[in-house]
Amino acid sequence: MKTFEYHKPSSLDDAAKLLAQADAVALAGGMTLLPVMKQRLNSPSVVVDLAALEDLRGIRENESKGVVLGAMTTHAEVAGDALVREKLPALAELAAGIGDAQVRNRGTVGGSLANNDPAADYPAALLALNGSVHTNKREIAADDFFAGLFATALEEGEIIRHLHFPIPEKAGYKKFPQPASLYALVGVFAAKTNGGVRVAVTGAGSEGVFRVPELEEALGKDFSPESVPEKLSDGVEEKLLNDIHGSPQYRAALITALLRSP
Repeated sequence: MKTFEYHKPSSLDDAAKLLAQADAVALAGGMTLLPVMKQRLNSPSVVVDLAALEDLRGIRENESKGVVLGAMTTHAEVAGDALVREKLPALAELAAGIGDAQVRNRGTVGGSLANNDPAADYPAALLALNGSVHTNKREIAADDFFAGLFATALEEGEIIRHLHFPIPEKAGYKKFPQPASLYALVGVFAAKTNGGVRVAVTGAGSEGVFRVPELEEALGKDFSPESVPEKLSDGVEEKLLNDIHGSPQYRAALITALLRSP
């Protein structure tokens, strides 16, 4: 691991200034950053630890009747929170299925979304629920936030403060985990919202999380497993990964199987 400067700022402004430096990275839970630094896949000159920023923590319901998660809220906190379990049980179940107990107690919602791993769970929830990312500079809609593998709309010095998840009429998340990592080989989040049905897939896409309009149309007519087509179009399969874990055809079959399962 290469030598680097370590900072633990006590204010959001100080953190933003430090992160505006060239080759600086933010440290949240460290579940992704620390392993890749050990493997020398990422060698930042400056590491900015966000652990002391208490205003990035917490869970609450806001005036628009959505659930707000502070960026530094851990997966375990999301999974066990009474408000989330009441208002958004699909999100609580998603969080409870991330990694193992150590990962759930260290990993954070904001860190997961900022990293945008193509097999992470939260991107599917944010996209399917039509949520938004609130930073120290602006609000970013879920449809505008994800920009490909490990890429987002975040700019230098921009820090996620909290995430807003609207409360849907109905929602559910299911994934087929890769046995070794417990990341999603395929994960599907479906939500019936005031604006219609949205379906987001993680783990399977060659460019990361994505929506599936043909599934949204089918479920928009009848939000039930019986409405899910047995086979997806070739256009969807063209977006899917082809690797040692599965072919595009296999992943496409998993998407529909997960949605059709009770």
